[in-house]
Amino acid sequence: MSSISIIGLGNMARALAGRALTAGHAVELIGRDQAKAKELAAALRGATVGTPGTTPAGDIVILAAPYAGALAVVREYGTALSGKIVVDVTNPVAPDLQGFVVPDNGSGAQEIAEAAPDDAYVVKAFNTVFSHVLVAESVEARPVDVNRPLDVFIAGDDAQAKARVSEFVESLGLRPWDTGELFMARALENVGLMELGLMKHSVKHANFSLGITLLG
Repeated sequence: MSSISIIGLGNMARALAGRALTAGHAVELIGRDQAKAKELAAALRGATVGTPGTTPAGDIVILAAPYAGALAVVREYGTALSGKIVVDVTNPVAPDLQGFVVPDNGSGAQEIAEAAPDDAYVVKAFNTVFSHVLVAESVEARPVDVNRPLDVFIAGDDAQAKARVSEFVESLGLRPWDTGELFMARALENVGLMELGLMKHSVKHANFSLGITLLG
């Protein structure tokens, strides 16, 4: 099992921490609001609380804060992230849902990689799965017509880091799909934006997930 540090105390942090604890991983929660972090750790039963600004305990560090906050965290932590696998779950979507808050030829994950130490390994993952879907699927509340695990798309430049993240994804009862190098994070972030468009214009709710069906 792995040692996981999760930076952020929101819905995605709670969902991933809960699944990771169930899978037997050691989980450290890190957030500026220490009272909220302790409350979440107590609710999850088994997580520890880390100190913001110090070196995360986990070999895998999950950025589960909104994009702007996650990017600021990476810059703040600096060399404390050296040697870590940094998993970016964010979607840098503009408030009006008409695009992104990153350059047209880049992605949030690439911006995070530029801000991270050279020896940190940034992997994009989990940004196309809603947090409440992760929670619902983990308690067998998924729709009866879904006969496969939830799909998690990943991208990154380091093959070993992606393999570690894929193992972690599988340990959560999910199905990893390697989409290629980190530049593919732009495509994954577009999928995240597309899901918000589906939620707003056609599906009308967020109780869905996108995945791969293999034919033949």
